[in-house]
Amino acid sequence: MRIMGIDPGSRITGYGVVEVSGGRTVMLISGCVHAEAGSFPERLKQIYDGIYQIALAFQPDEMAIEQVFLHKNADSALKLGQARGAAICGALAANLPVHEYSARQVKLALVGKGNADKLQVQHMVKVLLGSSERMAIDASDALGVALCHAHTSQTEQRIRNMTRGARR
Repeated sequence: MRIMGIDPGSRITGYGVVEVSGGRTVMLISGCVHAEAGSFPERLKQIYDGIYQIALAFQPDEMAIEQVFLHKNADSALKLGQARGAAICGALAANLPVHEYSARQVKLALVGKGNADKLQVQHMVKVLLGSSERMAIDASDALGVALCHAHTSQTEQRIRNMTRGARR
């Protein structure tokens, strides 16, 4: 299974694609869509186009995205929500099912505590993927979302398998 993870941002949107096979998870790509030029609607189109093109190139089976958290600044929260919407639409245009996780869920799945900082998440992403390369914090956050979804999906599958076995 291939999973695209997204860490939405109105100027920098992190992305990462991982492949889960035989109990092993491998990073295929990670990076950032930089939407820093032009008007805000033009930047939203850049996010949409970037996510759509990555989805076409790497053919993930599913997409996982971080949910918007509450900002103190209402304008920032609205822009982040719109950027998130552009990324979701890019994935949906590529026919990907979309799964959503809170930042707390991602941190809990990777680090074991929901209040972990970004550097702790980045460290665990590198450990889990066996990577020593430098990566942007937005890209590692996106890979963290993908890994959270992979772990959640595997756990849900184990529960379904146990439930089926118990009914027999």
